[in-house]
Amino acid sequence: MAWSTQELADLAGATVKTVRHYHRMGLLELPGRGANGYKRYGAAHLARVLRIKRLTGFGLTLSRIREMEEVGERADDSIEAIDAELAEAIERLSSARAELAVLREHRAPLDTPAVFGPVARGLSEADRDLLAVLAGTFDDEALADLGTLVAESADDGTEEEFSRLPEDADADAVESLARRMVGSVRRAHERFPWMAAPEACDVRGRGEAAAVVATAFAERFNRAQLGVLVRVNALLGQEDEPPERSGP
Repeated sequence: MAWSTQELADLAGATVKTVRHYHRMGLLELPGRGANGYKRYGAAHLARVLRIKRLTGFGLTLSRIREMEEVGERADDSIEAIDAELAEAIERLSSARAELAVLREHRAPLDTPAVFGPVARGLSEADRDLLAVLAGTFDDEALADLGTLVAESADDGTEEEFSRLPEDADADAVESLARRMVGSVRRAHERFPWMAAPEACDVRGRGEAAAVVATAFAERFNRAQLGVLVRVNALLGQEDEPPERSGP
């Protein structure tokens, strides 16, 4: 008994488009044609389509299936490779579900990095852009530390004052705020030493973290706020300098 393309597709639980795609990929041989000129498929073709579907069910692409057959990859090697790929996919999907659970719990926007989920709701678009840049810049350990810091609220009110600092704030206001902020920044550096040398936590491994964050800050904060950050960094540098020696 021979089948048409549609009948073959129905028997295999596929579509005519899929069968034709297998032909184009070189995975399924073209059958002979009947007296009416239509393709006539047999049991070997059905078995082939079912086997391809089974392999794709393991997550293999058609290109990978063709490559395995062309090089004559051993069954044992194929199984080990597929198992490793599935394990990686399971881990990735489990991680994605865990992140979704955090976002669902805090009703945070879907594009929010999960580590910032607890604080993301209600943030401005500019703040969310900044968090996205941080998430794409630092490795997981550094991000967890940043998430901890962002979730903690300052007791001295300097964070709120910094967020409201106007563009035209005078030098005295900038200096005053910087001196009040430097203590909390110093404590953050003591808790998380990598913050003093962020390049070591660059997720890309290219040592560009500081430059990327500086660019993001420059677009997020106004002139006076940037002045505060620059002054805080200068004050931290002064504290790190060794004391001058007095006399011989």
